[in-house]
Amino acid sequence: MFKKPNCPVIAIEEHYWDPELSKHFTGPEAGRGNETDARLYDLGALRLKEMDEAGIDIQVLSHGAPSSQKLPIEIAAKVTAEVNDRLAKVCAANPKRFAAFAALPTVDPKAAADELDRAVTKLGFKGAMIHGMSNGEFVDLKKYWPIYERAEKLDVPIYFHPSLPNQTVTDIYLQDYAKDFPLVVRPGWGYTVETATQAIRLVLSGVFDTHPKLKVILGHFGETLPFLVWRIDASLKRPGQKPMSFRDIFCKNFYVTTSGFFSNPALLCCVMEMGIDHILFAVDWPFVMNPPGVEWMKDVPLCDEDKVKILSGNAKRLLRM
Repeated sequence: MFKKPNCPVIAIEEHYWDPELSKHFTGPEAGRGNETDARLYDLGALRLKEMDEAGIDIQVLSHGAPSSQKLPIEIAAKVTAEVNDRLAKVCAANPKRFAAFAALPTVDPKAAADELDRAVTKLGFKGAMIHGMSNGEFVDLKKYWPIYERAEKLDVPIYFHPSLPNQTVTDIYLQDYAKDFPLVVRPGWGYTVETATQAIRLVLSGVFDTHPKLKVILGHFGETLPFLVWRIDASLKRPGQKPMSFRDIFCKNFYVTTSGFFSNPALLCCVMEMGIDHILFAVDWPFVMNPPGVEWMKDVPLCDEDKVKILSGNAKRLLRM
């Protein structure tokens, strides 16, 4: 078992599937009936067993992609509220082991803001997770800003998680190699392009000027953006650009997690660019198994005080746990 510093381990990007919501999934997002799918549907014995074996004390549960981001507007609010109600019951039955991020009916931004409010104030959720585009739209558009206004008011983060890239992007950028390397469309590259683009668009949109205390979480060590932040910032300060500081916004308002990315060089880059207080532990279970993540944390080149912040201290502060 993981010999950790004297602190709990909180993993904050750990997924599940709601059986009713997953009935709305189609195509490659519908699942394959494999072991990963079985784990996604498990909110009991198997999940807890694998948490215990790895030394993980708490999972912050979130629905897997595409979650509620592709629901039609006619049913989105009702279906999503029912999903969150069922997840709340799971957390209430085992509050020492589970917390949750809400799903949001983003196709109806006002309903999404109201559902975020309800999930936080009535169900005790820690924020919300949005998966990719909302029925083909990036969610930095001003029509979606009521969600961010409410998140700022509630002082909870929005976690932006990948979903499959737009099919046109896949066809042009990746389709030549998708047959031989199917995961290049997903975590190999497609997810990174899609989610990093969403994050950059959020900064460029001006939403942080209007809502300066909005907090955003990105998984997978920030989808390459901590490595690129200097170059992006310098480029956007060249003559002819609208005045702004990408670096200031990204390093103040964004947090990143270790989900599915257990690399010392990547970790140190994030520490140097963003600071230790903006990095949180996650595994990305069940798409990634628990042991590699917690085993890696044994020997990361950081002091125990910083390890404690990553393993649970930052989550306790950001998510008020």
